Amino acid sequence: MKQVWILLLTALMALSFCACQSNKEATVVTTAPAAPAAPTAEKAETPEEAPARKAQVVQTGSGITVMTAEDWAGKYPEIYKSYLANSDNKEVHDYTKDYPMIPIIYEGMAFSKFYGSARGHTYTVEDVTSTGRPHKLANCFTCKTPDYTAMVNEMGDAAYQMTFEDALAQINESISCYNCHANTGSELVVTHTYLADAMGDDLQNVDPATLSCGQCHVEYYFAPQSKATTLPYQNLATMTPDAILDYYNRTIVDGQPFADYTNPRTGVRQIKVQHPEFETYMGAGSVHKDTFTCADCHMGEATAADGTTYISHTWISPLENKTLMENTCAQCHTDLTGQVRAIQQETERRTYAVGYLLEGLTEKLALAVESGEYTEEELNGIRAVARDAQFYWDFVFVENSEGAHNSALDSDCLDKAEALANQAMGMFK
Repeated sequence: MKQVWILLLTALMALSFCACQSNKEATVVTTAPAAPAAPTAEKAETPEEAPARKAQVVQTGSGITVMTAEDWAGKYPEIYKSYLANSDNKEVHDYTKDYPMIPIIYEGMAFSKFYGSARGHTYTVEDVTSTGRPHKLANCFTCKTPDYTAMVNEMGDAAYQMTFEDALAQINESISCYNCHANTGSELVVTHTYLADAMGDDLQNVDPATLSCGQCHVEYYFAPQSKATTLPYQNLATMTPDAILDYYNRTIVDGQPFADYTNPRTGVRQIKVQHPEFETYMGAGSVHKDTFTCADCHMGEATAADGTTYISHTWISPLENKTLMENTCAQCHTDLTGQVRAIQQETERRTYAVGYLLEGLTEKLALAVESGEYTEEELNGIRAVARDAQFYWDFVFVENSEGAHNSALDSDCLDKAEALANQAMGMFK
């Protein structure tokens, strides 16, 4: 089974588990913002009435120097130590063996041959350079290192067109402080501006501690001309799987709907969904999106030896956060761990079942192409349905929570994938 934990990046500030955040304002970071005004004497401030945190966007342009994680170690020693602890997460699963349908479903792209699970974010540069999937352009570094994020913020789209080797020569460390904080130290900053572009006015409607993680834990594609990392939506309303699929089907490249790859035996122009944790968590059916941020569940409050508290930057599954589970979660759940495990087991069961159905569809379509018994129009009709079926299945398969973030949305996607796959099966002679 895929690893349960989701490695998410976020704040160096204490977070209230139950405070619902709303009405954010988007600002551009130039210097550290002023502290919020003290509450008036007439009305004492309570956690529920605290001013919402602002969604801040990095200032782009020339002269960007990245402060490394080590540069902040003296000011935030405990946080730095917790960040380094991500290196303990070393285990990698080979998905091509764990999910036997993968080599068939992803045939035509490198994931069919090499597909390892994610591990600690301190390994991101090492993993992207040693992968069995060869890279030509630097855009593969988009969410792997602060150095490349800074290159994009300084150079614009030209950075996406650099060669992989030229970018690598300028990279010093894996994901670290700049990715979520720019060089502010403690402020949350959207440093991947494609997220701000895709969210539009809705950027102010999502808590910064979720936006921080949503910069990378998203579905994206590389724009055909600029090669820029691009998100396939314009606001929260168009962030749904249905709307994203429609976006890709309407994005025409060389006379055909956009595709990440084409299956060589079936001719299906397929979409390879990336890790849509943000879209899934923010989607319809999400139970906690208006109450909890990513940080609330994946970054626990810890106590240093001198008794001071800080936010741990060892990114873990909430099921591993004893304080969270025994205090906050226990207020509403008698056995949250059991509930989550049951959801994940059912999601995995259906993921395998629909995956094998898609494998069978792929093989049957390949035989139909080879047989010569079908017109190109007939084959294209089957291909279009098969493409959509694979998209809905992949949206769940690559979303790393296995149903825990939004079981309703995942179930809906698997329902659609199964129905479409069966529809395509019924189109054969």
